[in-house]
Amino acid sequence: MKIKPAIRTGHISEYWFSQKLAQVERMRREGADIINLGIGSPDRAPSPNTIAALMSSAANNTSHGYQSYSGIPALRRAFAAWYSRYFKVELDPSTEVLPLMGSKEGIMHISLAFVDPGDEVLVPDPGYPTYSSVTHLVGGKVRKYDLLPDKHWLPDLNSLEETDLANVKLMWINYPNMPTGARASRKLFEQLVRFADKHHILLVNDNPYSFILNREHLSILSVDGAKETALELNSLSKSHNMAGWRIGMVAGHADYIASILKVKSNMDSGMFLPLQLAAVEALSNPDSWFDRINELYSRRRTIVEEIMEILGCTIDRSQAGMFLWGRIPGSVHDGDSYVEELLMKTHVFITPGFIFGSNGERYIRISLCADEKRLMEAKHRLSDLKDTGAAASPRQASQGM
Repeated sequence: MKIKPAIRTGHISEYWFSQKLAQVERMRREGADIINLGIGSPDRAPSPNTIAALMSSAANNTSHGYQSYSGIPALRRAFAAWYSRYFKVELDPSTEVLPLMGSKEGIMHISLAFVDPGDEVLVPDPGYPTYSSVTHLVGGKVRKYDLLPDKHWLPDLNSLEETDLANVKLMWINYPNMPTGARASRKLFEQLVRFADKHHILLVNDNPYSFILNREHLSILSVDGAKETALELNSLSKSHNMAGWRIGMVAGHADYIASILKVKSNMDSGMFLPLQLAAVEALSNPDSWFDRINELYSRRRTIVEEIMEILGCTIDRSQAGMFLWGRIPGSVHDGDSYVEELLMKTHVFITPGFIFGSNGERYIRISLCADEKRLMEAKHRLSDLKDTGAAASPRQASQGM
């Protein structure tokens, strides 16, 4: 190229799923019937009232102009009411809630607002890869902290206390956890808030999985004093089947929200009004709606547990969220080549744990975001492969992805 890319791009690579899904799409174009169990993208629609609100507003001539950078008051109030109802956290909708175009956007905005070049950022291993890539993009230094199975995938704060934390500016946590499915406790959140306050660290909990196979809706902001040192991201992507709608939020102290808005207001021109009005409706869904969604995920989870057993993987059945995290058997050399072999021989796409960090290298992650028929088909293909010890002929399923 005549024009060289910015130096910052040399510190990151294309998102792993972006590359892998391109491979999957090429295989489909060549005629392969791929069962995608790699992505956590809900395969059911939002509630009918949510869709109705979108359609009604979109048909209105006055709905298509620029919107407020901080979201419409009705959406901020709806988020605050949602947090009060389920998380027992009281938020001022005018100053402590900021709607986002997805919580992934919030990771970038928070990092730009608070991380200076050279600042250290505590990132979980295993953890969401975007925490590290965004830290690199803003010039921060990634400092991994271990999440280990013998610690129930929870941070070891005593070990962190023994290190030099003087240059740490921000710490990412994510509970219920992705990819491990581990749940936090109020006691852990209290310890984390004290830790962050003591060391002047901004603590950010990324919390999109609270409603999936999990009845304890826990927010870091429910801890006394948390708003002084903590933020929380949340999203309608998983909990309300709205991943492609890109609607999320960040909550916390008014001063922190104001700093984030400085960044956000220079990067977008507001969210489409019909999306915001539809999100208001989604946030009013009754408990029965979540119960039906979880009944569906529970049935799927049973099949995925059977798939893990076929693969010889060890699982913790207390996991929450829309994935299942399993340790691969000792006879398997490495997870990356293992899932590639499964993809090539059975046309079942599963995520290798190494993409989430070195502590995930002996693990795989399977999504629950496929219907029971497709999950059963994946189970049969993988069982056939195990029984024959050779490449199984993928069955031609009657329903594609």
